[in-house]
Amino acid sequence: MSAGATTQNRIRLAPGREVHAEKPRDCHVLLYPTGMVQLNECAAAILALCDGTRTREEIIEHILPRTREADLAVDVRAFLDVARERGWIIES
Repeated sequence: MSAGATTQNRIRLAPGREVHAEKPRDCHVLLYPTGMVQLNECAAAILALCDGTRTREEIIEHILPRTREADLAVDVRAFLDVARERGWIIES
């Protein structure tokens, strides 16, 4: 976890970012000002929870009951780190 991020910070999508369902392709994408990224089902579910009301741990609690894989918590944390580094999310 970086110096500015704590488990108590609320996570939201960065301004100009939006998760969108692409019905013709049957997938989800993250739209941002300079392009888009295709998301797998898990990434779309995680980013959908980044609405400014949840912390990292609360997002993990929402994801884990769906999959029942305890090791997934590490993957969710790593995904959130990458998403923050790429400017997709903001923790505050």
